[in-house]
Amino acid sequence: MIEARAELMRAAREAEYDALQSEHGGYWRHGFVDHAYLYNLHFPPESLVQLLGGQIHELVRNYPVAQNVVAGLVGDLIGQAPGRILVGNGAAELIKIISGHLATKLIVPVPSFNEYANAAPAGNVVEFALDAPSFQLDVDRFAAEAIRCEADFAVVVTPNNPTSLLVPRADLLRLLGILDGHGCTLIVDESFIDFADAGAAESLEKDVADYPNLAVMKSMSKAYGICGLRIGYLLTADEDLARRIRDELHIWNVNGFAEEFLRLAPRFRQEFAESCQSVRAERDALYEDLRTVPGLSVYRPDANFIFCRLPEGSPSGPDVARRLFVEDNIYIKDCCGKTMPDPSRYIRVASRMTNENEALTKALARVVGAAAAAR
Repeated sequence: MIEARAELMRAAREAEYDALQSEHGGYWRHGFVDHAYLYNLHFPPESLVQLLGGQIHELVRNYPVAQNVVAGLVGDLIGQAPGRILVGNGAAELIKIISGHLATKLIVPVPSFNEYANAAPAGNVVEFALDAPSFQLDVDRFAAEAIRCEADFAVVVTPNNPTSLLVPRADLLRLLGILDGHGCTLIVDESFIDFADAGAAESLEKDVADYPNLAVMKSMSKAYGICGLRIGYLLTADEDLARRIRDELHIWNVNGFAEEFLRLAPRFRQEFAESCQSVRAERDALYEDLRTVPGLSVYRPDANFIFCRLPEGSPSGPDVARRLFVEDNIYIKDCCGKTMPDPSRYIRVASRMTNENEALTKALARVVGAAAAAR
């Protein structure tokens, strides 16, 4: 009887895991520990949330402001002119416009964030393979391929997803110089830049005025911990590009809760900086802990998540992810959906609170380490 009940419970967990693969969110409703989605657990502070909550009746009842006002709010937060800013209902909306409507040939290093390629029509994307096992971007080779295939948009995500590796600012500036004059706009996606050790010092936002072929993309969901509010922006000094994107945006594409957050956020700059420091500290501790798992190859991270290669002889990435969910109530991301060599041998784990990170390491050591130790 006990064994039968245990089998039924396991079958129910297996079915729940399968169902989650198509939900793409709402994970908080299920009660598991989410080491898959990548966001700042230390922001926004409760005082900011309370201010939002105090406006709930007005925010629900009234129309939000239009794009030009929202751009001004983002400009106040990041210190940029609103005419250079396009604000999206998440960065995904802006990516869809660029990849799906503006780009005739887009080049992106892989593995990387899939949405740039997924949003493009068939045949419009060139995938530039990053060399394993380093997965570092060779900007000279990347630029040469962009020029050869006559790309009008090139994308670099830094720190990259899933590898959590930063492309140095100096390399990106050199890439911009090479691409200049070839009709290719470089989109630098800095959604995780605040978690890098140097933080804003590595950002290219301050360089947009000097490089007309530069556009900086940022999803605010990750750094500010506001995935449900859906705010992303693109920053560029290219007036024609800004106009073309603006023409594709709906008048009320950003909701009232997102608008109010942007009005409040400048009051909490210090709290935001401290939250990013907390994320870095927890991530670094998780990195050191994961290195103790026998056979696991752990890449030193620049973002708030860690990229790992599973040892030979251990279960595959999909099998590890499934077992962690069914047996430990932990949800991680395998890399089978990424374009890369041996994708089933890689996993990506988001850093969370210290106790949750320690539980993750212990579970991985049981599932992965046991096989490696036996081998």
